[in-house]
Amino acid sequence: MTQLANDRPVLPAAPGIGGGVLLAIVSATGFGLSGPLATGLLGTGWSPGAIVLGRMAIAALALAPFTLAALRGRWHLLRRQAGQVLMYGTLAVAGAQFCYFSAVATMDVAPALLIEYTAPAAVVGWLWLRRGQRPSPLTVVGAVVAAAGLVLVLDLASGADLAWSGVAWALGAMIGATAYFLISADTDSGLPPLALAGTGLTVGTLVLLAFAATGLLPMHASTAAAEYSFGSPPWWVPMALLGLVTAAMPYATGIAASRRLGSRVASFVALLEVVAAVLFAWLLVSQLPGLTQLAGGVLIIGGVVTVRLGDRELS
Repeated sequence: MTQLANDRPVLPAAPGIGGGVLLAIVSATGFGLSGPLATGLLGTGWSPGAIVLGRMAIAALALAPFTLAALRGRWHLLRRQAGQVLMYGTLAVAGAQFCYFSAVATMDVAPALLIEYTAPAAVVGWLWLRRGQRPSPLTVVGAVVAAAGLVLVLDLASGADLAWSGVAWALGAMIGATAYFLISADTDSGLPPLALAGTGLTVGTLVLLAFAATGLLPMHASTAAAEYSFGSPPWWVPMALLGLVTAAMPYATGIAASRRLGSRVASFVALLEVVAAVLFAWLLVSQLPGLTQLAGGVLIIGGVVTVRLGDRELS
């Protein structure tokens, strides 16, 4: 899989690095909204599997016309990169989602997220082993600072329930997240970002449907109004937002960001998803962040900036 090691930016750069960083922040923010939005549905009887399947299906449908427009009839690109699209849809979309929800079914959310978000370290290791891109001292420092911030944001010091089966599932989610960043940053496939996002989401939806059909992904839904701190919208409102704002948009912008920034920097910027999730939980479900979590958010941002500076040393 040599394409996973190709991390050279090919998209036209926006002024400085602003364009890629902005896209990455938009992607992380969209992904961060998914948990608090889903909470309002979980409280009315929706199963995690039903939520994620609906989210992926809506996103795939929403991106379909943009995917066709991006391909412009160049179906040979899909044939040539069929393996990459299948890997992206299976590992980066369906695999990461399925493993994460399987993890939180047997362990606390915070340690599951911590394990999944070791993906940036896995990206650094892959690029070092496959391309000989040894991380700079600044990159290492930034990674340590970001990891410390992640621990604070997730508030692991309060005690967490760990189960070895959950740890194994969380490691599976980490592999899926690592594949997401590496494949998204591939600059040789020729697939436009919207085409990779749309086809990958379609494959991921089909894989999740197969999991549901075999009973591996429990499916329960409800037509009751969702419950949030600001009110009770009908169920289809948060479900539509989950598909459009927390899946279609962040997958498309995340791929575009990875191709501008490279998988290493993009994966560290993606840690802002955890910060966004804490803030949205405060706004939507009244889960007020503490000072420790706010301090962790500052450390994550500082770590991301440091990693970016280290990446510039290598370029």
